[in-house]
Amino acid sequence: MSKVSRRFQFASTQVEKKLYNYIEAISLLKKIASAKFTETVEAHIVLGLDPKYADQQLRSTVILPKGIGKNIKVVVIAQGDNLAEALLFGADIVGSEDIIDQISQGFLDFDKLIATPDMMPSIAKLGRILGPRGLMPSPKAGTVTVNVGQAVKEFKLGKVEYKIDKTGILHVPFGRVNFSVDDLALNLCTLQESINKNRPSGSKGKYLKTLNICSTMGPAIQIDISSLNIQNI
Repeated sequence: MSKVSRRFQFASTQVEKKLYNYIEAISLLKKIASAKFTETVEAHIVLGLDPKYADQQLRSTVILPKGIGKNIKVVVIAQGDNLAEALLFGADIVGSEDIIDQISQGFLDFDKLIATPDMMPSIAKLGRILGPRGLMPSPKAGTVTVNVGQAVKEFKLGKVEYKIDKTGILHVPFGRVNFSVDDLALNLCTLQESINKNRPSGSKGKYLKTLNICSTMGPAIQIDISSLNIQNI
Protein backbone atom coordinates (compact mmCIF):
# COMPACT_ATOMS: atom_id res chain seq x y z
CA MET A 1 0.00 0.00 0.00
CA SER A 2 1.38 3.41 -1.00
CA LYS A 3 2.06 5.88 1.80
CA VAL A 4 0.41 9.29 1.68
CA SER A 5 2.81 12.12 2.47
CA ARG A 6 2.16 14.60 5.26
CA ARG A 7 2.24 17.36 2.66
CA PHE A 8 -0.59 15.72 0.71
CA GLN A 9 -2.54 14.95 3.88
CA PHE A 10 -2.37 18.60 4.96
CA ALA A 11 -3.38 19.83 1.51
CA SER A 12 -6.35 17.45 1.53
CA THR A 13 -7.63 18.92 4.80
CA GLN A 14 -7.93 22.29 3.03
CA VAL A 15 -10.39 20.90 0.46
CA GLU A 16 -14.00 20.72 1.57
CA LYS A 17 -16.39 18.05 0.31
CA LYS A 18 -18.45 20.39 -1.82
CA LEU A 19 -18.77 21.76 -5.34
CA TYR A 20 -16.55 24.80 -5.78
CA ASN A 21 -17.04 27.77 -8.06
CA TYR A 22 -14.29 27.40 -10.65
CA ILE A 23 -12.54 30.63 -9.67
CA GLU A 24 -12.62 29.58 -6.01
CA ALA A 25 -11.31 26.13 -6.92
CA ILE A 26 -8.39 27.51 -8.92
CA SER A 27 -7.49 29.93 -6.13
CA LEU A 28 -7.53 27.09 -3.59
CA LEU A 29 -5.43 24.86 -5.86
CA LYS A 30 -2.74 27.54 -6.12
CA LYS A 31 -2.82 28.11 -2.36
CA ILE A 32 -2.30 24.45 -1.37
CA ALA A 33 0.24 23.51 -4.09
CA SER A 34 3.45 22.89 -2.14
CA ALA A 35 5.70 20.61 -4.20
CA LYS A 36 9.32 21.67 -4.69
CA PHE A 37 8.80 22.12 -8.42
CA THR A 38 6.33 24.03 -10.58
CA GLU A 39 3.41 21.65 -10.79
CA THR A 40 1.18 21.17 -13.81
CA VAL A 41 -2.52 21.91 -13.36
CA GLU A 42 -4.82 19.22 -14.72
CA ALA A 43 -8.55 18.81 -15.43
CA HIS A 44 -10.15 15.39 -15.00
CA ILE A 45 -13.60 15.30 -16.57
CA VAL A 46 -16.07 12.40 -16.38
CA LEU A 47 -18.31 12.35 -19.45
CA GLY A 48 -21.57 10.54 -20.12
CA LEU A 49 -19.99 8.58 -22.97
CA ASP A 50 -19.29 4.91 -23.57
CA PRO A 51 -16.16 4.88 -25.75
CA LYS A 52 -16.71 1.31 -26.90
CA TYR A 53 -19.23 2.78 -29.37
CA ALA A 54 -17.85 4.54 -32.44
CA ASP A 55 -20.34 7.41 -32.21
CA GLN A 56 -19.35 8.13 -28.60
CA GLN A 57 -15.64 8.63 -29.19
CA LEU A 58 -14.14 12.00 -28.34
CA ARG A 59 -10.77 13.14 -29.61
CA SER A 60 -9.93 16.69 -30.53
CA THR A 61 -7.53 19.58 -29.96
CA VAL A 62 -7.82 23.04 -28.45
CA ILE A 63 -5.49 26.04 -28.41
CA LEU A 64 -5.27 27.26 -24.83
CA PRO A 65 -4.98 31.07 -24.99
CA LYS A 66 -2.42 31.22 -22.17
CA GLY A 67 -0.47 28.12 -23.23
CA ILE A 68 0.47 25.29 -20.87
CA GLY A 69 3.67 26.77 -19.44
CA LYS A 70 5.94 24.29 -21.14
CA ASN A 71 8.29 24.56 -24.08
CA ILE A 72 6.91 21.99 -26.51
CA LYS A 73 9.62 20.21 -28.51
CA VAL A 74 8.30 19.63 -32.01
CA VAL A 75 9.73 17.27 -34.62
CA VAL A 76 8.54 17.47 -38.23
CA ILE A 77 8.86 14.70 -40.80
CA ALA A 78 8.33 16.04 -44.31
CA GLN A 79 10.13 16.73 -47.57
CA GLY A 80 11.19 19.68 -49.70
CA ASP A 81 9.89 23.15 -48.93
CA ASN A 82 7.87 21.86 -45.98
CA LEU A 83 11.09 21.39 -44.00
CA ALA A 84 12.11 25.03 -44.41
CA GLU A 85 8.57 26.16 -43.54
CA ALA A 86 8.59 24.05 -40.36
CA LEU A 87 11.89 25.59 -39.25
CA LEU A 88 10.60 29.08 -40.00
CA PHE A 89 7.65 28.54 -37.65
CA GLY A 90 9.77 27.16 -34.80
CA ALA A 91 10.13 23.40 -35.27
CA ASP A 92 12.99 22.03 -33.17
CA ILE A 93 14.03 19.19 -35.50
CA VAL A 94 13.08 18.49 -39.11
CA GLY A 95 13.91 15.69 -41.49
CA SER A 96 12.59 12.82 -43.55
CA GLU A 97 13.76 9.20 -43.61
CA ASP A 98 16.68 10.14 -41.35
CA ILE A 99 14.29 11.06 -38.51
CA ILE A 100 12.29 7.88 -39.08
CA ASP A 101 15.51 5.85 -38.74
CA GLN A 102 16.45 7.69 -35.53
CA ILE A 103 13.05 7.00 -33.98
CA SER A 104 13.27 3.33 -34.91
CA GLN A 105 16.57 3.25 -33.02
CA GLY A 106 15.04 4.77 -29.88
CA PHE A 107 15.03 8.55 -30.35
CA LEU A 108 11.94 9.86 -28.53
CA ASP A 109 13.15 13.15 -27.05
CA PHE A 110 10.22 15.27 -28.28
CA ASP A 111 6.64 16.17 -27.33
CA LYS A 112 4.94 16.34 -30.73
CA LEU A 113 5.61 14.64 -34.04
CA ILE A 114 4.09 16.38 -37.06
CA ALA A 115 4.12 14.79 -40.50
CA THR A 116 2.83 15.46 -44.00
CA PRO A 117 0.42 12.87 -45.47
CA ASP A 118 2.96 11.64 -48.02
CA MET A 119 5.31 10.55 -45.22
CA MET A 120 2.74 8.49 -43.31
CA PRO A 121 3.32 5.21 -45.21
CA SER A 122 6.95 5.32 -44.05
CA ILE A 123 6.00 6.36 -40.51
CA ALA A 124 3.42 3.55 -40.19
CA LYS A 125 6.14 1.06 -39.26
CA LEU A 126 6.82 3.12 -36.13
CA GLY A 127 3.34 2.49 -34.75
CA ARG A 128 4.51 0.12 -32.02
CA ILE A 129 7.02 2.68 -30.80
CA LEU A 130 4.98 5.87 -31.12
CA GLY A 131 1.46 4.57 -30.44
CA PRO A 132 1.84 3.61 -26.75
CA ARG A 133 3.45 7.00 -26.04
CA GLY A 134 0.72 9.00 -27.76
CA LEU A 135 3.17 10.33 -30.34
CA MET A 136 1.81 8.75 -33.52
CA PRO A 137 0.77 11.49 -35.97
CA SER A 138 -2.97 11.65 -36.62
CA PRO A 139 -5.23 13.90 -38.71
CA LYS A 140 -7.69 14.17 -35.78
CA ALA A 141 -4.89 15.42 -33.54
CA GLY A 142 -3.78 17.94 -36.15
CA THR A 143 -0.37 16.28 -36.47
CA VAL A 144 -0.85 14.97 -40.02
CA THR A 145 -1.21 18.01 -42.26
CA VAL A 146 0.00 19.75 -45.38
CA ASN A 147 0.13 23.02 -43.42
CA VAL A 148 3.14 22.11 -41.30
CA GLY A 149 4.04 25.70 -40.47
CA GLN A 150 0.63 26.45 -39.01
CA ALA A 151 0.63 23.18 -37.07
CA VAL A 152 4.03 23.91 -35.55
CA LYS A 153 2.95 27.42 -34.61
CA GLU A 154 -0.24 26.22 -32.90
CA PHE A 155 1.46 23.54 -30.80
CA LYS A 156 4.18 25.97 -29.79
CA LEU A 157 1.50 28.46 -28.69
CA GLY A 158 -0.31 25.96 -26.47
CA LYS A 159 -2.41 23.63 -28.57
CA VAL A 160 -3.23 20.45 -26.66
CA GLU A 161 -4.87 17.21 -27.69
CA TYR A 162 -7.48 15.53 -25.55
CA LYS A 163 -8.91 12.05 -25.91
CA ILE A 164 -11.42 10.12 -23.85
CA ASP A 165 -9.96 7.07 -22.11
CA LYS A 166 -11.61 3.65 -21.95
CA THR A 167 -13.46 4.58 -18.76
CA GLY A 168 -15.05 7.71 -20.25
CA ILE A 169 -12.74 10.25 -18.61
CA LEU A 170 -10.66 13.08 -20.07
CA HIS A 171 -7.33 13.99 -18.44
CA VAL A 172 -6.06 17.32 -19.77
CA PRO A 173 -3.30 19.70 -18.57
CA PHE A 174 -4.31 23.36 -18.77
CA GLY A 175 -1.43 25.29 -17.22
CA ARG A 176 0.97 25.48 -14.27
CA VAL A 177 0.55 26.55 -10.66
CA ASN A 178 2.59 29.70 -11.30
CA PHE A 179 -0.04 30.96 -13.75
CA SER A 180 -2.39 33.66 -12.48
CA VAL A 181 -5.92 32.69 -11.43
CA ASP A 182 -7.30 34.60 -14.42
CA ASP A 183 -5.02 32.81 -16.90
CA LEU A 184 -5.89 29.37 -15.54
CA ALA A 185 -9.59 30.28 -15.54
CA LEU A 186 -9.42 31.39 -19.19
CA ASN A 187 -7.66 28.18 -20.21
CA LEU A 188 -10.18 26.02 -18.31
CA CYS A 189 -13.18 27.78 -19.84
CA THR A 190 -11.66 27.46 -23.31
CA LEU A 191 -11.10 23.74 -22.76
CA GLN A 192 -14.63 23.19 -21.55
CA GLU A 193 -16.10 25.12 -24.47
CA SER A 194 -14.12 22.93 -26.87
CA ILE A 195 -15.36 19.74 -25.20
CA ASN A 196 -18.96 20.92 -25.54
CA LYS A 197 -18.43 21.96 -29.15
CA ASN A 198 -17.08 18.50 -30.04
CA ARG A 199 -19.82 16.51 -28.32
CA PRO A 200 -20.13 13.18 -30.18
CA SER A 201 -23.31 12.47 -32.13
CA GLY A 202 -24.03 9.35 -30.04
CA SER A 203 -24.03 11.21 -26.73
CA LYS A 204 -27.31 10.91 -24.85
CA GLY A 205 -28.41 12.28 -21.50
CA LYS A 206 -26.06 14.22 -19.26
CA TYR A 207 -22.82 14.90 -21.12
CA LEU A 208 -20.61 16.57 -18.52
CA LYS A 209 -20.89 14.59 -15.30
CA THR A 210 -18.10 15.75 -13.02
CA LEU A 211 -15.11 18.07 -13.28
CA ASN A 212 -12.16 17.91 -10.90
CA ILE A 213 -8.95 19.90 -11.04
CA CYS A 214 -5.68 19.23 -9.27
CA SER A 215 -2.00 20.01 -9.39
CA THR A 216 0.50 17.25 -10.16
CA MET A 217 1.04 16.40 -6.49
CA GLY A 218 -2.17 17.83 -5.05
CA PRO A 219 -5.64 16.57 -4.09
CA ALA A 220 -8.65 16.82 -6.38
CA ILE A 221 -11.01 19.78 -6.11
CA GLN A 222 -14.48 19.27 -7.57
CA ILE A 223 -15.96 22.14 -9.56
CA ASP A 224 -19.60 23.12 -9.97
CA ILE A 225 -19.81 22.86 -13.75
CA SER A 226 -22.67 25.36 -13.89
CA SER A 227 -20.29 28.03 -12.54
CA LEU A 228 -18.46 27.91 -15.88
CA ASN A 229 -21.63 29.22 -17.57
CA ILE A 230 -21.56 26.30 -19.95
CA GLN A 231 -24.70 24.31 -20.66
CA ASN A 232 -24.47 20.91 -19.02
CA ILE A 233 -27.03 18.72 -20.76
